[in-house]
This record gives sequence, C-alpha cells and structure tokens, in this order.
Amino acid sequence: MAKIVVFNEYGGPEVLHLVEVPDPVAGPGQVRIRVKAAGVQPFDCATRRGDFAAYNPLTFPVRLGNEVAGVVDQVGEGVSSFVDGDEVIAFLTMEGYADAVVVPINQVGHKPAKMSWAEAGVLTASGQTAYTALDELRVGSGDTLLIHAAAGGVGSFAVQLAQARGARVIGTASERNHDYLRSLGATPVTYGPGLADRVREVAPEGVDAALDAIGGEALDVSLELLGSTERIVTIADWARSAQLGIRRVGTERSVQKLDDLTRLYTEGKLVVEVASTVPLGQAAEAHRQVETGHVRGKVALVVD
Repeated sequence: MAKIVVFNEYGGPEVLHLVEVPDPVAGPGQVRIRVKAAGVQPFDCATRRGDFAAYNPLTFPVRLGNEVAGVVDQVGEGVSSFVDGDEVIAFLTMEGYADAVVVPINQVGHKPAKMSWAEAGVLTASGQTAYTALDELRVGSGDTLLIHAAAGGVGSFAVQLAQARGARVIGTASERNHDYLRSLGATPVTYGPGLADRVREVAPEGVDAALDAIGGEALDVSLELLGSTERIVTIADWARSAQLGIRRVGTERSVQKLDDLTRLYTEGKLVVEVASTVPLGQAAEAHRQVETGHVRGKVALVVD
C-alpha cells in the first residue's frame, strides 16, 4: 500500500491527513518512483485554503505536490531510458505528497549523485518557475534585474539563474536574509516604505527588469522604477497585477529545463536552500512553516 496526503475540505493546515491507497502501477511510457522527498510550495497552501475555489473549485478528496525525488522501482512498457534503482527527480501535478508516484518519462530527469534527497525534492517547481520568468523577461548579459522576495523559494533560484545569464541582481528581503543574498551574489535591499529610493541608491543607472514573488507594494515599486510593464512579471499577485496590467507567469516545465538546473548544480553554480525537512505524515507542520512567509528557500517533505 502507498501513503498519500489528502484533504477533504478547504481550511487550515489541520485538514491535511495521511491515508493508504493501493500502490500505483507504471503504465506504458511511465516509471514508478519510491519518493524520498517532495517539495512544498506556497501554491499548495493557497490551494488547501481555497484561494482559487471561486474560479477553479476542486472535487474532494484532493492531493497536493508538484515536485518529487526518489528511486525508480518499476518501469512501464516501452521505457528504456530508466531502470530500476535509478535516482531521479520528477515534476507532476498535485500528486507529490506521497511515498510512491507514477510519472511519464518526459517529466523525469536523473538526480546528480552529490545532490541530497531534500535538495532534489525541492528543485524542480520553484527552479522551473524562476527559469520561465527569466525567459519571459528576456534577462541576459548586462541587465540589472530587481527580484522581490529574493530569499524565498522562487526568488533564491532566480537570483542564481539570472547571474548565470550574466545579469546583475538586486534582491528585496528582510534584514536577516541580507547576508544570505550576498552569499548568492545579489545586492540586498530592505522591504518597506522608501523601497524605490533604496533601489535607486544601489542602482543609480536604473533597473532593466523586475520579477515579483510577493505582490502588493512590490508591483507598484517595480512600475515606478521601470516606467512601463513591458519587463515586469509576477508569480504572486493576480488581483493587483491585473489592475496594473502586469503579466503573471506560470511554469512551462520541461526535462530540458530540469536538466539545465541539475547541470548548474553539478557545476557549482546553483545552491539549493532547504529551510527544513518534515516527515510526510506531518505535512500540516510543513504548511504552517511555509505560511509564516519567512521561509528561506524551500521546505521538504521526507519519506523514511
């Protein structure tokens, strides 16, 4: 039997609970993965709360989780690129909080040997979201990029990926995360009133693009600094971004992007920050941590 986390009603973290279901079976073009770690995203918390219920109501029970890492233990018909025992990273849709999942092979990549399970489990969702946002902004060599909430899951990936493309990064964060951002190579600035002026102080030549991962005031500040919405995107604030005409980007996921992320990790150009690890059966605690809004990097659910 497999263990999965589900919820049967919208609500607080306490609605999450563990149940047993029959083991999934790999079909043609699929592999079964015994999960070692799964990432927890703010999106998961918003889904659990019912933030999207007005326009995307769910049918209960509902599962969560869009990223996992683990070991292949069953290979479906026609699969030759993976064998039993392969250590892999995979992306999927609302099934990751589990100790076993079945995934099409076009959503699976090989895990670097030196990458921990927790790092691998939190890599692909936020990493690919950051990758997609930078593509949308056309970030390249010589650009100065402003990232709001730069110490968070998506933000910390975006800082590093932008620098790998040759950009300079200015990142907003609370004071306690400034040293962390400096360690990643970014110039930190503090949230709050006067943010636009603080950005101008460290970038008197101006900024070329802005990636928002927090919403609210950050969108207004970005528009004030850039003067137009052309090179501003958000992953966080649907309502305010619609009012301002700022594009909201999702994640266009692919194995190519996943392989690029693992290559950068192997080359020492990408650090994966794991804020904490929480047992699968305590998913509610993982959600409580994420919902504080003060997590640096990502929280991982782990399976013994």
